[in-house]
Parts: sequence; structure tokens; C-alpha cells
Amino acid sequence: MPRSLDDAPVDRLASFVSKLRFEALPADVVDKAKIHIADTLGAALAGARSNEFRIARRIVGSHGTARIWGTDAYASARDAALINGVSAHAFELDDAGGCDHSGAVVMPALLAAMAEIPRTISGKELIAAVVAGYDVGRRILEATGGYDSHNSLGWHSTGTCGTLAAAAAVANINGLDAHVTRDAITLATSFSSGLWAFIHDGSQAKKIHAGRAAEGGLLATQLAAEGFAGPSKVFDDVWGGFFRSFNKSACDVEKLSEALGEVWKVKRAVLKPYASCRGAHSAVDALEDLIKQTARAASQIDTIELRLSPMLMGMCGAKESGAMAPTQMSLPYAVAARCVFGTAGLEAYSAERRSDARVHDIMERMQLIVDDGMKPLDEPFVTLTFKDGLRATHMVPRATGSAERPMPRPDIAEKFTELATMSLSVEQANRLWSTLTKLEELDDCRKIENLLAGDADNRSVFF
Repeated sequence: MPRSLDDAPVDRLASFVSKLRFEALPADVVDKAKIHIADTLGAALAGARSNEFRIARRIVGSHGTARIWGTDAYASARDAALINGVSAHAFELDDAGGCDHSGAVVMPALLAAMAEIPRTISGKELIAAVVAGYDVGRRILEATGGYDSHNSLGWHSTGTCGTLAAAAAVANINGLDAHVTRDAITLATSFSSGLWAFIHDGSQAKKIHAGRAAEGGLLATQLAAEGFAGPSKVFDDVWGGFFRSFNKSACDVEKLSEALGEVWKVKRAVLKPYASCRGAHSAVDALEDLIKQTARAASQIDTIELRLSPMLMGMCGAKESGAMAPTQMSLPYAVAARCVFGTAGLEAYSAERRSDARVHDIMERMQLIVDDGMKPLDEPFVTLTFKDGLRATHMVPRATGSAERPMPRPDIAEKFTELATMSLSVEQANRLWSTLTKLEELDDCRKIENLLAGDADNRSVFF
């Protein structure tokens, strides 16, 4: 006999998602959600200039009702979710700290789904759906043991947990009831995928994970809405269940529904000021702080020592400066780029700058020490030795973009404009920013789709 709702954590979670409306959201949650919506779209508009975006576009159809962001083209909803997910994650500038990269999963799925909904969707509805997606994506990851426990096994949580985040968001925007929402979330587990194998050879595979999660979550919800049942015991302790498959220990199913409506997971998400894996950001911040504290210039640094956890070493420890994808996963490159160019933003990752001899020289003088006593997610200690002999060490526990070290509002707006204008005119980017900052006042979200039309196809690829 089918299990009734409200007797298991996933049932409570599905009920919460199906009933969530804008009016239930605290003001700070609304504000946070709007920031991440804008940040994701900015990252995607820049990503429309990526090689990964161009390659992925060539294998999908060109007909449909969903906008391919940054272009004048349209595609089917699922193809658009895939392509826009790739572009949002292409340059490593999308948010983190959710499923991991929640924005690049949730937003492409939502806007693609909205293109097929025959009624007007308001800004308030979009905000509520985004919050629902972020909540589910993070709760799934936490229930599966957390980022370090799940990802250390080789799974990339953007693809494995993000699929469920996308399904929840789409279920909410479609107004599906709790039973169908549960089917959408549980069915989405069958599309969970994504491995960290890309880290070993500079593969571009990581970029597709967000797109596939957005596409898979959308597909799961479409199927559920037509009566396709999801596996009701997928979050039980059973053979073939999500927890046994993706982490054989340290799972806690109760985290799926713990403090629903009290703890909002979107508030845990972080922005990324630097165009690299989040694992490199605290080291860049530590470098910045040490330069300020010692009143010295980066040019006065003689050597750099990085003490880091085994997990971070495996994830971001390579001294890369060749192809863009592996370079963006390199903590040594991010630190060296900041020393040479004064920034670790996207401009520091151009082909010309990746080949700069000064960056290579600094990385050669950089020592990485693996500390087996550090926990997987501990941030690295950065030690600078200056040419005059001064030696200083610093560690930043939470990087810029987090709640503990937030990006100033002007910096958030500046990042958006810099990225959005890679596909849009300055005037159009400004209109889009203005619309998104007042999103709760928007009566029809199709206006956002129109503002995402750009000329990325006529601009050169950013390598």
C-alpha cells in the first residue's frame, strides 16, 4: 500500500515545497534570493562566451519556446535548461555553498519551465520557487553526510543533489500538489550523476554537471506531473536507496525536513568574487589580508607556503596554467594571478595571462604542504616570506562572499555588470539589474526572458 504523506522526512519536505509561497518568506530571505538570481544570470551571460557553451549548443535543436540566454535563439525547455546550466557554471563564477552550485541548477530549470507554463508568472512566484530549490538541494546534501563526506567519495554534488533542487523548484513554480512534488523529487534521484574524475586531466566535464542537473530535474517534474511515480523508498535505508548509493555512512534522513520554514538554506549559499573553484578563495583572501597587514606589495613576496588538507590538495592543489578548465581548479594559479595581476577575477584567466611567465615563476616558488591533521573542509594557511625576510601567516575561515565576509553591494553590482556585458549592451544590462533588484514587484517574468536576449553569438569565445 502506498505510504501516505507526512509520515517521513521526504513527505514533509514535499509538502513544504508544494505549499511554499512568497508571503511566507522573511525579508532577508527574499533579499538573499534576489541577489543569487541576479548573480546566476550574470554568470550565465558571461558563460555564453565560453567554449563549453558553444560546443553544447551544437548538439541541441534550435526550435522551442525557451530562451538560450545571451542569444536570440530558442530551444525546447529541456535543451535550454541544459545549455543555460552549462553557461551559468562555465566560468566558475556562479554561487556555491548550496547543493553545491545551486544557482546554476535551479535558475536554468525554472526559466525553461516557465516558458511552457500557459499563465503569467510573477516575480514573487519566481522568488518562492528559487528558495524552494535551494532548500531542497542543500537539505539533500546535508542528509547525505555533507559536502566533504559525499564529494570525497568522488561524487560531484552539483550533479547528484542539484537534480533534486531543480525538480523541487520546477514543482513549486508549476503549483504541483505534495504527492506529485514527492514523485518529482524522488524520481529526480534517477537522474543524479556527476563524478570528480575531471580533476585529473583537465576535462571540461564539470561544466556539464549543472546543465544535466537542471535538465534532469525539469524532466523528472514533467514526468511526475503526467503521473510517472517516483521511488517512494529511495530515502529509506534500503538497497538501491540514495543514501546507501551515494554515501555508505554518516547519513541522516531527518535533515531532509529539519527546521523547515525556520532555517532557510538559501542563506547558506555564497557568492564567488574569483573565477576559480571555491576551494581557492580563502587562500586569495588570506593573501589580500597579509598584503594589507604587512603594508607591502605583492611584488615584494619571495616565497609562498600553503598548508592545506588532503581533500583540498586533491581538489585544487595542481599548479595548472594551461587549458582554462583545469586552471580554474588550481589554488596555486589563483594566488599567483592575484600577485601578478592584482585580481583573481575572470580577466586573470585569459589565455594570454595564463601563459604569463611571471605567474609561472611565482608558482615555482610556491610550496604546498599537505597536513593530514586538517579536516577535509578546513581552509588553507598561507605563509608569505618577503624579500626583506619578514614572514607572516594567515588563514581566512570563511571566504569573501559568505555571510561572515560578505561582498559589499557595490561589488555585487559591479560583478554583475562586468559579466552581463559580455553578452549584453551596458544599457540592457542595467535594465536587467534594475528589474532583478525589484523582482518582487514584477508582474510578468517574461520580461526577464526578453532582457536575456543578447549577441554572444556575434562575439568571440573567451578562452
